[in-house]
Amino acid sequence: MTSEYVTFGLVPAMRAGGVQADGAYQTHRDFLDFVVDGRPLLARLTDLDAVSPLTADTGPAAFADQVRRLLLEAEPPLDGSRFIIYGCPECEGPECGALTAVIERDGPDVVWRDFGWQTGETPDAERDGYHDIGPYRFHGERYRAALRRLLTADGAPAPGIPTGPRALLIGPRAAVLAKLAAALRRIGVGAEITLDAVGAHADELRKYGVVVFGGTVREDERDAVRRAFAAACSEAVCVTALAPLVPLLVAQVVQALDRTSHDRRRLLGLTAVAGGAEAVVEIASACRVRLVAHRLDRLSRPRTHALLDAVLPPGTHRVPLDPRAIRGRSFLVARTNDTVRITPVER
Repeated sequence: MTSEYVTFGLVPAMRAGGVQADGAYQTHRDFLDFVVDGRPLLARLTDLDAVSPLTADTGPAAFADQVRRLLLEAEPPLDGSRFIIYGCPECEGPECGALTAVIERDGPDVVWRDFGWQTGETPDAERDGYHDIGPYRFHGERYRAALRRLLTADGAPAPGIPTGPRALLIGPRAAVLAKLAAALRRIGVGAEITLDAVGAHADELRKYGVVVFGGTVREDERDAVRRAFAAACSEAVCVTALAPLVPLLVAQVVQALDRTSHDRRRLLGLTAVAGGAEAVVEIASACRVRLVAHRLDRLSRPRTHALLDAVLPPGTHRVPLDPRAIRGRSFLVARTNDTVRITPVER
């Protein structure tokens, strides 16, 4: 067993929701990721689409139970002293599989070891083990202090724990905003539509992470809404709808919800070369990248084209663009499991 200590911490993280190229919905999840030796543990797993048990949309009692399990103050949920480190972001059951590990005390310390992918009662260590992950030895007091900060003295979740994301859509309740609100709710983002947020109570405004202005909202009306949110000391990001394309608008909202610091992102940038010949994708660490083009055809009908779905190594990658995918007014959306980036294609 390892005798070298590594540091333990927690950091807000996001599983990016959205509408995929085939029309399927991908649930948006906010959660706390584990930071081991200064690096999020999930970032070490190239193509694992999963979330930790410490999710924002978990009820207070369930959240506190998950913290107590990690503190080893409750029984492990799986045989062999195994705990779920990352599970399916679309459901809460283990049937889809989960990354599990043995968590145990070793004197005053806490050790995470024997990481493996588990779908049944016990994982097959040879076939499904993550042999390049762990074991990790944490200073017991520092480990427990990091987790106990998530709870109050009476064991309830502490104030400031992330809650579910919400978006406020400004504009008439027309087809596009109504469809956008429905799509956001479908992926787990609360969404309300209003003609004007000026005059709303500050506490209510502070609940929103994103404000989306519909295409018919005038600039002076947008400025008034921005002033109202600023007066409420809100950190909401204001965005203007790029085009009446619901998957693109959902991607705009998800990108605006991302509060991950730049140095922790895997997808660093997306640009389209002038003329639309290629896209430039910047990657910080190996991860799965999907690139999709959205456009309106000459009859203003939405069109979606999948351009790339591959695991890319770190670095700058140039992706040739199919001219048929970017005719007319078009946009590119690149996404990893935790980041979304959007860019218009200038022709």
